Amino acid sequence: MTKIRISKSKIIILIVVFSGILCGIIAGIFFGLTRDLPQIRALENFNPSAVTRIYSTDKVLLAELFIEKRVPVPLNAIPHYLKAALIATEDRKFYKHSGVDIKGILRAIIKDIWAGEFVEGASTITQQLAKTLFLTSKKTLVRKIKEAILSFQLERRYTKDEILKLYLNQVYFGSGAYGVESAARLFFGKTVNSLNLAECALIAGLPKSPSRYSPLVNIELALKRRNIVLKQMATTGIITETTLKKTLEQPLLPEESGFNPVKGPFFVEHVRKFLEEIIGPTRLYKSGLTVFTTLSWPLQKTAEQAVENGLFALEKRMRQNKLINPNPQCSLISLDIQSGGILAMVGGRDFYKSPFNRATVARRQPGSAFKPIVYAYAIEKGFPQSTLILDAPVVFKGARKDEDWRPENFSGDFKGELTFRKALVLSKNIPAVRLIEMLGASSVSRFGHTLGIKTPLLPNLTLALGSSEVTLIDLTAAYSAFPNKGKLINPYCIMEVLDQNERVIWRVKPQKKVVMSRAGASIITNMLKGVIEEGTGRKARIIRHSVAGKTGTTDEFKDALFIGFSPSISTGVWVGQDDFTTIGDMETGAKAALPIWIEFMEKALADKPYQYFDIPDDVVQVRMDATTGFLIQEYSHRGVKALFKKGTEPR
Repeated sequence: MTKIRISKSKIIILIVVFSGILCGIIAGIFFGLTRDLPQIRALENFNPSAVTRIYSTDKVLLAELFIEKRVPVPLNAIPHYLKAALIATEDRKFYKHSGVDIKGILRAIIKDIWAGEFVEGASTITQQLAKTLFLTSKKTLVRKIKEAILSFQLERRYTKDEILKLYLNQVYFGSGAYGVESAARLFFGKTVNSLNLAECALIAGLPKSPSRYSPLVNIELALKRRNIVLKQMATTGIITETTLKKTLEQPLLPEESGFNPVKGPFFVEHVRKFLEEIIGPTRLYKSGLTVFTTLSWPLQKTAEQAVENGLFALEKRMRQNKLINPNPQCSLISLDIQSGGILAMVGGRDFYKSPFNRATVARRQPGSAFKPIVYAYAIEKGFPQSTLILDAPVVFKGARKDEDWRPENFSGDFKGELTFRKALVLSKNIPAVRLIEMLGASSVSRFGHTLGIKTPLLPNLTLALGSSEVTLIDLTAAYSAFPNKGKLINPYCIMEVLDQNERVIWRVKPQKKVVMSRAGASIITNMLKGVIEEGTGRKARIIRHSVAGKTGTTDEFKDALFIGFSPSISTGVWVGQDDFTTIGDMETGAKAALPIWIEFMEKALADKPYQYFDIPDDVVQVRMDATTGFLIQEYSHRGVKALFKKGTEPR
């Protein structure tokens, strides 16, 4: 048998080759794991998603929009107890290891093997930060190796305090809060530097399982977790046993939680949709914008209270009348007449039960609240408000689906010849229908669109009685042209949008256009003032300011409206049920909607100086008999003060 002899030199060569192959394999594996790792240097330019804040015109925070609610703060703004609690709970050797706790990993591996699955992660704070910033949360061996490599890189480039600051500002704390500042504001309604020991312990315990331990998700688990953290702080000597005992007795959250709902939610949702259109969702939710809106928070609170009071009274009446399952809704919109800014908006009874915005989206019949548009067009065509029109039974051949139509007055009686003013003040139906027939329904329809109504206005005689559906915001804006010297305002909700560096990225450009003559606008305003002084809006005479407006009621009392204005504010109120059923017998605009309008306008105008409606130079004011249109001596106490274009006044 021949023995094979291998020289030492050959053995050395074989060892070198084998070692090279092994090193190549290891290097290949290492390269494969690291080639797609993110560059740690990118952290220096890291720009986390920030919160967009929406403010009222008086700088009240209305809402925050975010995908990740994050408000970065410096390390010195974070309480010592919070930093200490976090280290005691998550990584006691944080200031000693180099990013990875080798003993902890070996201990975790043994437990994982014994359990046959990943049951313990042994991640340090540095590893958790690496995972949060660069990796997925999927538990795999490859991800853990990448996590370790990134952790070493982080520790090499940054100090421990810098890593801790990044962690505290980046990690998820539950219920949409990223970072300790957002968590403090969300759970306690305060900034992080104001947290007490118990509050610090609660927040420090959340990263372990934010979805389970959030106090807004499970208050019992949150309390249990907070107390575990406090005991760990006592065990590690951060707090004394006496302090522990006292702190364990403290309630989890203050009586009034920091979790505040959105203020003016219907308005905020209106703003959010508009912002998505003009700047896009990515920029809106991630770039930390500051949005200043037109909303007046005091007026918004007044509007919400007025709606609540009005609906409470209405529902009580509905139950007394034994209506089945009453669920009345109400919307209110208030506009600044000069600018078009939305001052207040209520889209329904409860946004969180029904977010449908009845002020801007719902289409409902306006009833007699449409009549001022018919009379305004007549005034523009040269008819003075003293023009007589017949209030008597009439039949229109084939006016509705090839059938004869006999319009009726709500009052059931007839007054004979009336002036335009008197017919509008008393809200007579037959004179309004006669007038639209005289003017042409198509012409009135076009005029309604000129006044800013965007919904279809069917050009038939029933249009005079408000048979075509409109939105409350459109109708309220249309009325605003009357006290605004014939200028139509385009309602808007946002003044300006600032980026994180307080640079303006969008600013409103108010849109106005002349839609009727100044003289005509002042005359129809004068007629609508008569509705309050002499007609269906008499309840509003308690308001000690110049106001004007019109009631609206639809068939079977399905809709009740009042649209009115002062020289500075235009406000519309609608009341009804979403299923288009009645709100009750005789629940007219004067009974169901007007009290809400009065409560709002009375408070809205309380601190404003008295203002007069516009009377241009080519308009004269005379005293006339509202029924006959005859001139009355100026110093008489009879009749009404009525406006006319010069040369058209009664002689």
